[in-house]
Amino acid sequence: MSNTTQAKSHEPAETPAAETPPPGPADPALEAAQSEIARLLAECDQLRDQALRAAAEAENTRRRLEREKADAVLYAATAFARDMLSVADNLERALKALPGTIDEGLRPLVTGLEATHRELLTLFERHGITRVEAVGRPLDPMNHQAMVEVEHDGPEGHVVAELQSGWRMKDRLLRPALVSVARARREEAEETPCSS
Repeated sequence: MSNTTQAKSHEPAETPAAETPPPGPADPALEAAQSEIARLLAECDQLRDQALRAAAEAENTRRRLEREKADAVLYAATAFARDMLSVADNLERALKALPGTIDEGLRPLVTGLEATHRELLTLFERHGITRVEAVGRPLDPMNHQAMVEVEHDGPEGHVVAELQSGWRMKDRLLRPALVSVARARREEAEETPCSS
């Protein structure tokens, strides 16, 4: 006998696979355990979903608060700036009301008013407060408030005059410009026949 034959004879014989029991009535304890596992998996999924939603809500709240904080810092002086606009308006009115020729005794007062007005406008510019452009531009309801419509030869719907200046602070409107707007000239009213 050869070595290969001997090796084969010494190998253990294969054992037949264990037979599965035929399907029969289900074990009630097994069914209860399987339903409990399914319930726990569903509950786990629900809790995972709630946790993800809570984390997303917390992140959204954090971002909103950061944005509100940045806006509060950026626009902290908005109310003060809005109040200062009346000071600028009054200085402009005072300067416009001055006569063409000024007595030498009043010259220092006028120079002081002009210097104060320039300084106020410089401070406005430094803090991002700018004048809203109005005259000659199309009416923009986001920046202009039409007070009067006047017949004018210019393009219809364009601002003809500024009654009160408008101001912005960075990208926020502090006060709209009060303006008069051009409308097309009307043709002479046609004569209506009189009834006799």
